[in-house]
Amino acid sequence: MPRIDIRRPHQLPIAEARAVVDQVAARMHEKFGMNGRWLDDTLLFSRPGVSGSIAVGQQEIQVKAELGLLLAPLKGVIEQEIQRKLDEHFA
Repeated sequence: MPRIDIRRPHQLPIAEARAVVDQVAARMHEKFGMNGRWLDDTLLFSRPGVSGSIAVGQQEIQVKAELGLLLAPLKGVIEQEIQRKLDEHFA
């Protein structure tokens, strides 16, 4: 299964970065039916065809995802969209 692993530095306090990730997660739930739950400072998410995590660190956000077979051909597009969202919220 194809994997995505993207890291992005940030300068927000952890609480503020978590709030941004919460907003993104709410939007992912609305648009794609993605479910998520927090485990410490990591949001675990899943839906059929994809599962992963968004880890909020002191200086870095890390997005990991594992794509199912049906989403594998869209890996490049999905990575670009993740990069765009990270730029939008953490640049």
